[in-house]
Amino acid sequence: MSNRPPDPDADLVIRVGRGDPAAVQALMARKLPRMLSLARRMLGDASEAEDVAQEVMVRAWRQAPTWQPGAARFDSWMHRVALNLCYDRLRRQRERPMAEPPDQIDPGPAPDAGLMGMEIKDQVEAAIAALPERQREAIVLCHYQELGNIEAAALMEISVEALESLLSRGRRALRLLLNPLNNRRLEGLA
Repeated sequence: MSNRPPDPDADLVIRVGRGDPAAVQALMARKLPRMLSLARRMLGDASEAEDVAQEVMVRAWRQAPTWQPGAARFDSWMHRVALNLCYDRLRRQRERPMAEPPDQIDPGPAPDAGLMGMEIKDQVEAAIAALPERQREAIVLCHYQELGNIEAAALMEISVEALESLLSRGRRALRLLLNPLNNRRLEGLA
């Protein structure tokens, strides 16, 4: 014999399982307010809580015919069902897209970006002007005129391989010419 006290709902659940309308009403009167209270506290939304409480009652009605007293109290089972339904709804709320995105930092340029941009632009133009003529021509055609390598090579009357070599040497020279600029900008941020 078990030390567990008998389930106070056992007789009622058996009657619900047999389809007794009075037992169904009694179960609703006894359990619905508790399930509703639990769901309201968990969800913080009366409408969602009502939906959860109703779903718990429907599941209890469906489970009643096969309920085996003794393993756990019917009330404990109902609470577990209510909690699981609440957790499901809370999880869906976290995953639900929002009507409006949260406040975000303006992705536009900072107020002083225009001044810094002009300074950097002038320095990049000066660095490009300092490149050997053929490297400068390759960089301008491919990066500023947005021509493909084949088209740029044809305009320069050189092979694609020669163009790629000019581009590689030009980019390397630009990095060296602009490196002091990057170092100054990093020092200014420190």
